Amino acid sequence: MTLRKIWGLLFVVFLFSCNPNSKEVSNGKVANPFVSALKNIKSKVREPLSEIEKKLLEIGLIDVVSLDSTILVDLKYATTDNFMGMNLYGNLRKAFLQKDVAEKLVNAQKYLKEINSEYIIIVYDAARPKSIQQKMWDTLKITSKEKLKFVAFPNYGSLHNYGAAVDVSIVDKNQNPLDMGCDFDNMTELAGSVNEEELLKAGKLNNEQIKNRKLLRKVMNHAGFWNIQSEWWHFNACKL
Repeated sequence: MTLRKIWGLLFVVFLFSCNPNSKEVSNGKVANPFVSALKNIKSKVREPLSEIEKKLLEIGLIDVVSLDSTILVDLKYATTDNFMGMNLYGNLRKAFLQKDVAEKLVNAQKYLKEINSEYIIIVYDAARPKSIQQKMWDTLKITSKEKLKFVAFPNYGSLHNYGAAVDVSIVDKNQNPLDMGCDFDNMTELAGSVNEEELLKAGKLNNEQIKNRKLLRKVMNHAGFWNIQSEWWHFNACKL
């Protein structure tokens, strides 16, 4: 929305708010239409894209939320809440994917809503610049063999680097994450899906946690994604 359009809307709202017949009553209080309209305008003014976001758009990726605004985004690598303990993404805040992959995620959200209308998909990671992949690899102070369990080799990259993989979970209507048994980016055996039954028998996972994981896999598989067995949150848009 351009600045000229915003000022035009403000002028109309100002005239409207001066009309004595335009007041509304809510819960015994007189509502101010000017304040209400300002909130509406603010919601329509988009934050300017960062340089990295512009580049992702230029190569043909799209912002997932532009297709479905009900999908939540909390890019963990744009925070310190990740296994690296640092902000790797800078001012990248939006989740970008290839168009067909983003459409699959929208379908997953729709299917989840059919199962439980109060549940929402939240995106923890989407398209990842290859330079960040290299930084992850270089920063991890473990053997290359161990690194490959958590980070793809930078020379080859991962589907994240092509906008064809997504890290997701499910939250409730209050945006509380469902209990998956361990957090995103957990680097222990608890992160994997292949040994869930053994972990259940050992008391390291419980039935509710496995039920939540199976729900996530169900909606993502339904939309055409495949989970990798080492990370409950990671889904590829194609089989490798």
